[in-house]
Amino acid sequence: MSPKLLYAALLLLLCHARSSDGQKKKETLLSEKVTQMMEWASKRAVIRMNGEKFRKLVRAPPRNYSVVIMFTALQPQRQCGVCRQADEEFQILANSWRYSSAFTNRVFFASVDFDEGSDVFQMLNMNSAPTFINFPAKGKPKRADTYELQVRGFAAEQLARWVADRTDVHIRVIRPPNYAGPLMLGFLLAVIGGLAYLRRNNLEFLYNKNVWAFSALCFVLIMTSGQMWNHIRGPPYAHKNPNTGQVSYIHGSSQAQFVAETHIVLLFNAAVTLGMVLLHEAATSDMDIGKRKIMCVAGIGLVVLFFSWLLSIFRAKYHGYPYSFLIS
Repeated sequence: MSPKLLYAALLLLLCHARSSDGQKKKETLLSEKVTQMMEWASKRAVIRMNGEKFRKLVRAPPRNYSVVIMFTALQPQRQCGVCRQADEEFQILANSWRYSSAFTNRVFFASVDFDEGSDVFQMLNMNSAPTFINFPAKGKPKRADTYELQVRGFAAEQLARWVADRTDVHIRVIRPPNYAGPLMLGFLLAVIGGLAYLRRNNLEFLYNKNVWAFSALCFVLIMTSGQMWNHIRGPPYAHKNPNTGQVSYIHGSSQAQFVAETHIVLLFNAAVTLGMVLLHEAATSDMDIGKRKIMCVAGIGLVVLFFSWLLSIFRAKYHGYPYSFLIS
């Protein structure tokens, strides 16, 4: 064999040895990272991270696991009520995954608090909380890897659907038992039953059309204000801008809403309804003319004012809507 061929063969063997050695180091490092994440996950379903842990276990390769991180601000001085509510739902999701029979090292859940990892917030140019981001096993996070909190809400079920879409890991959300609802229902039924028993010799109120009309009206107002949407999506009560501190009670998009917004709409619809009832009574009652005039003016005022506010909310959510009334 000529010296040139021998040199080339030795060089090839050396490169192969270095490549093999580098691959072994990479596999060893990956194994250490997975072992560390599994150890932390065994203690807490949501791993608490600071800047050092984030850079070492999330940003730095190699990594064959996804990490779903909630960036939050839970310290009392931050006054982030939404962060606490979102954290509760995130904990439910993480525990549902951690204690399920399908648990693997494909996905881990973690959190970065602003006061413990402000450098991470700066690194990602993030200025709001809470924010959920999925860091995939391969490549950098894409736009869809940032959870649309304002649209979907932070209910654990909604987060689970998003995680399944981004990681192909399906999590069955298991909530801890909540006895408040059944207890309240039982208490309400007991009160109704007690009242019915006390008035067992006079149950004419059950045939009172005004009672049933009022009950039906309350149900309609609750449903039309968006309470069922709140129950399904679990949106935040309101939104506080972390930069200005301004609190928004009306969502700026027609695709989402806040809980406070449904309460406002419910009250406005109730006020318009009350105005219509007063107008009807003013036109049909047998009261003296003076009282009927007062009822008529009050009814017109309620309808005009609160319908104008309802229309202004509609304009704020549906940008470009051309109509307004009194309030632009």
